[in-house]
Amino acid sequence: MERAAAESDYAEALTKSILFYEGQRSGKLPSSQRMTWRKDSALTDGSDIGMDLVGGYYDAGDNVKFHLPMAFTVTILSWSVIEFGQFMDSDLQHALEAIRWGTDYFLKATSKADVVVAQVGDPYGDHDCWERPEDMDTPRTSYFVDKEHPGSEVSAEIAASLAASSIAFSNSDSDYSALLLSRAVQVFQFADTHRGSYNDSIGNATCPFYCDFNGYMDELVWAASWLYKATKEANYWNYVKENMQGGNIKEFGWDAKHAGINVLASQVAKTPAFLLPSSLALFIPNADQFVCSIFPQSPTKSVSYTPGGLMFKPGGFNMQTTMSISFLLVVYAQYMKAASKTIQCEGFVADPSGLVSLARTQVDYVLGNNPLSMSYMVGYGEKFPQKIHHRGSTMPSIEEVPEHIGCRDGDAYFNKEGPNPNVLIGALVGGPVKDDSFKDSRSDIAESEPTTYYNAPFVGLSAYFKAN
Repeated sequence: MERAAAESDYAEALTKSILFYEGQRSGKLPSSQRMTWRKDSALTDGSDIGMDLVGGYYDAGDNVKFHLPMAFTVTILSWSVIEFGQFMDSDLQHALEAIRWGTDYFLKATSKADVVVAQVGDPYGDHDCWERPEDMDTPRTSYFVDKEHPGSEVSAEIAASLAASSIAFSNSDSDYSALLLSRAVQVFQFADTHRGSYNDSIGNATCPFYCDFNGYMDELVWAASWLYKATKEANYWNYVKENMQGGNIKEFGWDAKHAGINVLASQVAKTPAFLLPSSLALFIPNADQFVCSIFPQSPTKSVSYTPGGLMFKPGGFNMQTTMSISFLLVVYAQYMKAASKTIQCEGFVADPSGLVSLARTQVDYVLGNNPLSMSYMVGYGEKFPQKIHHRGSTMPSIEEVPEHIGCRDGDAYFNKEGPNPNVLIGALVGGPVKDDSFKDSRSDIAESEPTTYYNAPFVGLSAYFKAN
């Protein structure tokens, strides 16, 4: 089949990728809300434990607030602004608003000493219903970790998000930036002092949905890396060096942080006071090895590619792999360019332009340069997913149907043949399978569900390609 002839409009994609977050907002919506079919929801969250936990984001097509992927989303949105905010123009303010919607919430979730709220919403009750968030009457249980029931991975990822966002806000709101950094320090201290997994502490509330399969040390090191970047305090850099473990250096996403740590630390290692062989030896070879493993011609590649050229890993929900890895390639390319560096891979040389070109093919594929000539961003291009797996999108807005739609009354909308009535503009879906085919079906969750952490790296990528 012919591919789409039109070139990607990265500026439009950037604007829409940020707008998507307004469709995922929980809580009391502001007067500036642009995605107007969404309304206030979950206004009593936290009341079961005497805390105000109104706000934050629904992670995907359901109405649960899972804090590990939410925090990772905020970390990567912040990294996108730190690296590529200068290319965002008028969208920068909206990107900062998207970050702040998350950080304001995490300040609430960490407001009690030695307590970190890890999740809000009973996932089983929620998943048993097909309801608009505005109609929710399922249990809004708050799950938290503390000294006796630790959750180092979720606490450390929240610390990372607060540290990264403190850098993102450092130019525009110094007081808020200082508040975020102060809280990041406290939450990291808690995560590190009281070590343990939230898999054990809140158990089947988060498993199997966002079970931590990689252990919590990568989140602790990831958080320390961001705290070093934000503070330049040697104790954080020493922590990173002393606690960096093997792990899978070719993985990056809400669960596994290893590739991200190596790329991030390879940059902070250039700080003159720490320009020591032992510092560099820890991270740059790992980052180089990661890069070499991504290229299609690599004999040791850690990903496969569809016939149409999409980066692919088995297991479903592939868009996270594609976008997160592409983001790291572009970020590392900037570091390489600054250091006049190339990488000698097995059988080929990887230079900064090669990394950028590979990442661009992935973004262009998602925006329609693929065998189906289909965009996998909702509301972008002439052909895009119409029947995404997303409760609010599939059901009429309360402006259209103000009456309460109960738990199973939403099934009728789920089973409708036609497109979703509300367009969740900017949402990236899970995307096609390994033969480039795609089922535009609400029932196919891996292909048709959007998530906040698919979009976060795309925000940075589209900003970079808009300008370059």
